Amino acid sequence: MTRPTVLVTRKLPQAVEERLIKDYQPLLNKEDRPLATEQLLSDSKKADALIITGQNHLSEETIAQLPERLKAIATFSVGYDHIDLEAAEKRGFAVINTPGVLTDATADVTWLLLLAAARRAHEGEQLIRQGKWSDPRPTQLLGTEVTGKRLGILGMGRIGRAVAKRAKAFDMEVHYCNRHRLSSEQEAGAIFHDTPEDLLGVSDFLSFHCPATPETENFLNARRIELLPDGAIIVNAARGSLIVDEDLIAALRSRRIFAAGLDVFEGEPNLNPTYRSLPNVFLLPHLGSATVETRTQMGFLILDNLDAVFAGKQPPNNLVS
Repeated sequence: MTRPTVLVTRKLPQAVEERLIKDYQPLLNKEDRPLATEQLLSDSKKADALIITGQNHLSEETIAQLPERLKAIATFSVGYDHIDLEAAEKRGFAVINTPGVLTDATADVTWLLLLAAARRAHEGEQLIRQGKWSDPRPTQLLGTEVTGKRLGILGMGRIGRAVAKRAKAFDMEVHYCNRHRLSSEQEAGAIFHDTPEDLLGVSDFLSFHCPATPETENFLNARRIELLPDGAIIVNAARGSLIVDEDLIAALRSRRIFAAGLDVFEGEPNLNPTYRSLPNVFLLPHLGSATVETRTQMGFLILDNLDAVFAGKQPPNNLVS
C-alpha cells in the first residue's frame, strides 16, 4: 500500500521527522526556509496532507487552489485563525491543531515573563552585557514585589489554570474572568469576576490566556488600561491581537503601566519597533511552547490525527473543522 504524501512547510523536531519518514512519504523543508504561498501551492500538488505553521496563511483563495487529493491540513499550533475554516470545510479538508500538550510549557514562560517584568530583568541584563554595572547602590533597578500581590487571569482554560496553580507558590491572590465560571474544584480558590472590566480593577498583574476572537481583539486599549491599578504589570503569552500596541506603549512610557512581559505580538515577527526601545518591556520571540518535549508532543499529536484520517476514522482529538 502506498504511503500518503505529507508536505511539511518548516523543519520539525527530529523525532517527529523520523516518524514521518517511517510512516509517510514526507516532503520535508530541509533548509527550514519560510515557504511562500506560491511555493506551497506548487509543492502541494503531490500532497495528501499538509503540516503548516502559523506563518502559512491559508485564505479562501489559497484553499481553493489546493489539490483535490488533499485530505487534511494540520497546523503546528493551537491557534488556527490563519486558516479559513469555512473554505476548508467546503473543500472537505480536515483541519487539525495541537492543544493540550503545551499547557505547562506556556505556563512556565508566562511566569518567566511575569518575574522578568516585575524585577526589571531586561535592564539588569543590559547593564551586565554593556559593561555598565560599576556602581551598585541601594536604589539600583528597584522592581516590584510579586509575592502576595493580586494576579488577574483573563481566560481560565488549561493554561490559565496552570498559571494560577504556580501563583500559589508566591502566595498570590488569584482573580479570573472566563466565559463561564469554573467549578469550585477547578477554581481552587480563585475569585471569579463576571466582566473583564471588573477583573482589571483588582489586577496588580494581568495575564492573558484567552483566544483571539472578535470579542477579544484589541481588548487592552487606553480605556481599559485606565481601569488597572496604577503601576500594574501586563503579561501576554496568548495572542498579540489582544493588545492595542500604541496604547500599551504610551502607558509604558508614562509609567502608568510599570512593565510588560510579552511573548506574542500583532503581525509577528514584524512587531511594533517601539517595543525594542522601551526599557520596561521584557520581550521573547514567541517561545511559549518552545521546549524539545513539548514541540515533539505537538508533532506526535498531529501524526496521531493524520493516522486516524488516513485510516478512515474520526481523528481522536483536535479536529477543528
